[in-house]
Amino acid sequence: MKLKICLAIVLGVFIALAEEPAPKKANAKKNPAPPAELTLPPGAKQVDPATYTFTDAQGKKWIYRKTPFGLARIEDKPVEASTAPASSGAEITAKEDGDTIRFERPGPFGTYRWEKKKSELTEDEKAAWERLQAKGAATAKAKQE
Repeated sequence: MKLKICLAIVLGVFIALAEEPAPKKANAKKNPAPPAELTLPPGAKQVDPATYTFTDAQGKKWIYRKTPFGLARIEDKPVEASTAPASSGAEITAKEDGDTIRFERPGPFGTYRWEKKKSELTEDEKAAWERLQAKGAATAKAKQE
């Protein structure tokens, strides 16, 4: 029985190899011609040893840089003011534990926890601690009323 199975497999392989492959279709799309090599335009002003600036006829500003792979062209766009994150200490929570304060901050891989003495706090930690104290004072006033 094993012999018959092995023989069937070997015959199947030989038949598959003996068949002529279907003729390949001619590529309808020709390979596009490689882009023309980028050259430094006349009138480009050198900014650094490998950096040039140039303004084209449409008024676009371009930066040309010499790289190990050839000349690179990048459009010179003004830097947009990105929205700055809210206060850097806004997501830090703090809990008092005697002379030390325990801090927690969410991070990309879970919650970061650390503790410091009250005399060794950084600016962000001080802000979180003051925010906690103000929140505690506000809740204490609300409970009294």
